[in-house]
Amino acid sequence: MISNLNFQRLDLNDKWDTVTDFGKKTLAKMATTTLGDDNPFGLLIGKANNNPSELQLIYENHRVSRNRQQSAKILSEDFAGWSVDNILARLDGPGKKEGFVDPRNCLVIWARPPAHVRQIIRFVQDELKSVAPALWLMPLENLHTTVLEVAHSLTESEIALLVQTLQSSTAVQPSQISSYPIAHPTRLIKPMVSFDSAALALSFVPAATGDSAQSYTYHHLRRDIWDLVRQADLPVASRYVVPSAHVTVARFISQDGFTAEGEDGADKVDKSRVETFIEKISEINRKLEDEYWPGQDSVGDGSEWVVGREGLVIRRGRLWYGGGEDVPLEEERSL
Repeated sequence: MISNLNFQRLDLNDKWDTVTDFGKKTLAKMATTTLGDDNPFGLLIGKANNNPSELQLIYENHRVSRNRQQSAKILSEDFAGWSVDNILARLDGPGKKEGFVDPRNCLVIWARPPAHVRQIIRFVQDELKSVAPALWLMPLENLHTTVLEVAHSLTESEIALLVQTLQSSTAVQPSQISSYPIAHPTRLIKPMVSFDSAALALSFVPAATGDSAQSYTYHHLRRDIWDLVRQADLPVASRYVVPSAHVTVARFISQDGFTAEGEDGADKVDKSRVETFIEKISEINRKLEDEYWPGQDSVGDGSEWVVGREGLVIRRGRLWYGGGEDVPLEEERSL
């Protein structure tokens, strides 16, 4: 994980002279939280000596150590229950509040999983649902991995300004960002369920082989997309830049199915049900490894994900749970 990154204000000089006062305030607001000019993905590549095998190991160690930490936390005696997503609980499920609107607007760059990866996710979701019927499952059509989060938790107007800035850029067009992985293919392999007390995801690691063509990895793609976005004069205010390639597949919206009545009559965490759930995750991961993990990084049918084979998706709006809308590319804007 990258640490000690410099956070600094972007230079808001003459290039913003034509922007409204509101726009200047919005961009300044984002600039105070943006990552510095040093590309954080490039920093990690440098730390790994531009070695694909080292990058894969960093991704693998991150997800394995995180699963180990989260498992210990969840199985501990003082575990108080799942970290319920209260916003999602008001949008969907038994606690749905009619008329409630997610206030968080975002601008992101996604890669959609291909059909065979969606089928793996369907299997994972079915297995999880068998021991946690109240678990909220991400609809298959909403599945995505975030290649780059440009902005999050802003207003519609603030996101609209960022989209306008991107679409009016003379240095980089949206279509260049969207189509970039078509000429720069990367592969993700070794699916595994990653989890914490709030959600579960199917995670992957970048492929790394002796083939020189594979020296360009998914992490290199993230680096280059970051550079393209910055060239378009957009600040990048990602919440995290950890070495992770994951698709969120489920979230907790209640404690249903994991509580039991205590001696005092109050509900408490049912440790046995929690243990069963964690055991199910381990069982799923064993099945995934047996069926989908290639030997010695070879690739078998259904075991790899070529990222953005049909292009990336630039997405805006209330998209925390896979919603939102696509940002039009310039060809579409000219119609």
